[in-house]
Amino acid sequence: MTRRLLLSYLGLALLVLTGLEIPLGYLYARGEASRFSQTVERDASMLAELAEESIEKGNTAELPRLAGEYAAETGGRVVVVDRQGAVLVDSAGRTAAGTDLSGEPDIATALRNQRTVATRTDTDGTDLLTATLPGASGTSIRGALRVTYPVTMVTQRVHRIWFALVLVGACVLAAVALVAFALARWITRPLRTLEQATTQLADGRLTSPPDANTGPPELRRLATAFTRTATRLQRLLDGQYAFASEASHQLKTPLTALRLRLENFEPYLDPRAHTSLDESIEEVERLSRMVHGLLALARLENSATTPEAVDLDTVVTDRAAAWEPLAAEQHVAIAIAGVPAGRVWAVPGALEQIIDNLLANALRVSPPGTTLTLARAPGAELRVIDQGPGMPAADRARAFDRFWRASDSPHDGTGLGLPIVRHLVHASGGDITLHEAPDTGLDARVRLRPVTPSPRRSARQPHTAATGSTRPHTGVPVVAVRGRNGDASSEHAVSSSFPGSD
Repeated sequence: MTRRLLLSYLGLALLVLTGLEIPLGYLYARGEASRFSQTVERDASMLAELAEESIEKGNTAELPRLAGEYAAETGGRVVVVDRQGAVLVDSAGRTAAGTDLSGEPDIATALRNQRTVATRTDTDGTDLLTATLPGASGTSIRGALRVTYPVTMVTQRVHRIWFALVLVGACVLAAVALVAFALARWITRPLRTLEQATTQLADGRLTSPPDANTGPPELRRLATAFTRTATRLQRLLDGQYAFASEASHQLKTPLTALRLRLENFEPYLDPRAHTSLDESIEEVERLSRMVHGLLALARLENSATTPEAVDLDTVVTDRAAAWEPLAAEQHVAIAIAGVPAGRVWAVPGALEQIIDNLLANALRVSPPGTTLTLARAPGAELRVIDQGPGMPAADRARAFDRFWRASDSPHDGTGLGLPIVRHLVHASGGDITLHEAPDTGLDARVRLRPVTPSPRRSARQPHTAATGSTRPHTGVPVVAVRGRNGDASSEHAVSSSFPGSD
């Protein structure tokens, strides 16, 4: 913004200087040309009187001295002719004495007792200002005189004044630039500190409030209001995070105790009530999963983790190997396809959790004898494709809504799976969409930002991908995201390495 303010000030100053100096220079050029023409005409008039007097007295020998002295002093050229147009003297010596010039228009006009002031071009291409006057007393014409000056004498003066105007304008612009830079820095200082404070708040903690003591009053009030708002928001976030951390412990104990009490009723109940007891226990389990999912989502939303470079190929290979034994138990194969994708940007631990959720839900709906495909596509895209029943277009459009479940989904779903995974993907700077698979099933496409190679990065820099795991992650319960129903009931778990997990 400092640069834009500086450019606006300089543009305004340049506009004012242009509006002032161009007309001034133009008027000076016209005035200089007019003054030069009047001066030449005045000099020519005086010389014509002297020449007429010398011719009248028959003292033509004085004419060369008179013309030579004037030419040497002023740099002009003087030509004097008699009443027949024959050259008497040429101060430049370019025309021989006795040469008839009566045929030239200006000489002929002067011999008719009329004066001429005009600009013409010499034989060598030089522009000349010519003043031709008759040497006469009343109606008696005794000769004519022509005074010639190069126009460059005027243009040089005009160029000098233009150069002076440009120099003055440059000095004014330099002074305006200094003042404008100081003023722009003063105006934008609160905005710069406000930008830094906004970045800190986006990262989760405001450590340097914006400066509210400098700058225009409006910006100082804005900085004060932002600090007050950020402080209140930070307190609300701290309270929400504290609730998420404490509730995860406080709610586990009564739910576990409730389940144990229900299970203890089994020996004392009539066999006809066992069905209702089992349904009650299932509802308690569903409530427990929903509580855990809500708390996990709250932790994710409260976390402000910066994405890091992760080797997508390593994570895909690792998670496929970890899920292969469980898939084999259900007679489902896991295949990896596509060219290597390289490194992508992802929140630490998020990529493993995303793949685990997608595989868990896809495995739940995959019939025996089918294949789960982890396909890597150009542009840092990962696709998880199953051969299950798939999802209708209307269900895919609403699948990311919280607590939404398809009409044919199992009763134990929570409707939090897709929102959790979408938050993980968005926190990593990517996007996730659901599509219909080519034959049958669902195609979940996760697009992440590829890491652009930098020449300054060391080739030995270690990857951030977690490797070496031999089983699905455990910790916070998975609420799987890729089922035909838009939810999942898998008992596998999300990695506890994500910030905020227990």
